Amino acid sequence: MENRSNVTEFILHGLTQDKTVAKVCFSLFFLFYAAIILGNLLIIITIKTSGQLNSPMYFFLSCLSFLDISYSTVTAPKLLYDLLGEKKTISFVGCIAQLFAGHCLGCAEIFLLTVMAYDRCIAICKPLHYTNIVNKHVCGWLVATSWVGGFVHSMVQTLLTIQLPFCGPNEIDHYFCDVHPLLKLACTDTYIVGVTVAANSGAISLSCFVVLVVSYAVILVSLRTRSSEGRLKALYTCTSHITVVVLFFGPCIFIYMRPSTIFAADKMVSVFYTIITPMLNPLIYTLRNGEVKNAMKKL
Repeated sequence: MENRSNVTEFILHGLTQDKTVAKVCFSLFFLFYAAIILGNLLIIITIKTSGQLNSPMYFFLSCLSFLDISYSTVTAPKLLYDLLGEKKTISFVGCIAQLFAGHCLGCAEIFLLTVMAYDRCIAICKPLHYTNIVNKHVCGWLVATSWVGGFVHSMVQTLLTIQLPFCGPNEIDHYFCDVHPLLKLACTDTYIVGVTVAANSGAISLSCFVVLVVSYAVILVSLRTRSSEGRLKALYTCTSHITVVVLFFGPCIFIYMRPSTIFAADKMVSVFYTIITPMLNPLIYTLRNGEVKNAMKKL
């Protein structure tokens, strides 16, 4: 605690030090963040007000939209402020809070995407038993479990980080507080903590990704007995989810399934899963879903 008190705030390097590039980035990311808020809010309102979109798939989709709004809000407002501000600092407490919220919401989204794959697997492989297996009670428990899983994961990451001594320097080569950049600043040997952090985050990302792959493998096998029309309809339904999974899991696995090393590409990869993917989710799910598009037109 005595060593840690030497650092009361951190200086974020942000995405760029060039003021002209920063202004361009501000305009671009402001539009992205506005699209995230408006697009995901539109999906939530459409699903809540439409009497036709009452299946578990749309319930999970509305939860995903809420997570996308929350997750991007952890980093995007601070990023926008720092792009135009002269002093890019964040307090120690604010840094730890951002770390906790980012990992909690990000991990909850990973679990929710896995739940959505399970939902599609049951809907396609056991359509006659679908309403009994995935009922409202089960949906509630699955979403709650995703949040609890995210909370537990985030607590582990935060407790491992907060107990490290930070004596200086206090400059983070990133645009938000994350585990790997903070481990680099700790004035002690962080090898064991780094391995534990990588095992925690990497195991979750990889295991959920394996579950997703297995789920869609089961779906593809079950489609062999369907008619060509049935196969196309099922694949069309799953394509949106597969796209989101690849866009979200790819960068997460790249960042967290390795020891505490920093690469030059980390910041751009992080932009992808903290801002780009939450912005694309509403487009991916609405453009490929006739029911959602019709409900939005009525709204």
